[in-house]
Amino acid sequence: MLLAKRKLKLETERLTLRPPLHGDFRAWAALRSDSADFLKPWEPSWAADHLTRRAFTNRVYWAQRSVTNGSAVPLFLIRRSDDALVGAITLDNIRRGPAQSGTLGYWTGQPFARQGFMREAIGALVHHAYTKLDLSRIEAACLPENAASRGLLEIAGFKYEGVAQSYLQIAGRWRTHVLYAALRSDRRGRTETG
Repeated sequence: MLLAKRKLKLETERLTLRPPLHGDFRAWAALRSDSADFLKPWEPSWAADHLTRRAFTNRVYWAQRSVTNGSAVPLFLIRRSDDALVGAITLDNIRRGPAQSGTLGYWTGQPFARQGFMREAIGALVHHAYTKLDLSRIEAACLPENAASRGLLEIAGFKYEGVAQSYLQIAGRWRTHVLYAALRSDRRGRTETG
């Protein structure tokens, strides 16, 4: 079972989703650096060493441990046509027992935004979570003004569930987020967004 987890790879129409590798550092650092103005308004503040090889190495080791122990599924989105790194998606905070749930997070580099790549990735990872990980609920949150992320979640089948006050620190201050969830057996129909 552990060997299968280490070889985790999901395929979509245009992408291969796989855990980060040490050899991804240059592509990752370049994409994050080039997309900084695009990403920073929506993310927690970057540490001073965010784009360093050392920080990336720690990220790779965290990803390996997380996949092995079943606590998270961190994946890079690799476009198969040219092996370009498009972004990343993570199913984190996997909770077992009565919860059987996890939390979805993602980012796309600016050159690849609004091309449907993340929609493909979310579909593949949610399917994997339901069928291979036996999860029942996938949660996601974003800033209320992040219309692109809200639209993406809704297109991917997530339903609006409410608001979490001071949910995460974004750009150095506590920010309220809107909450979405997808359920394996969802009979709720469409929900109104706030």
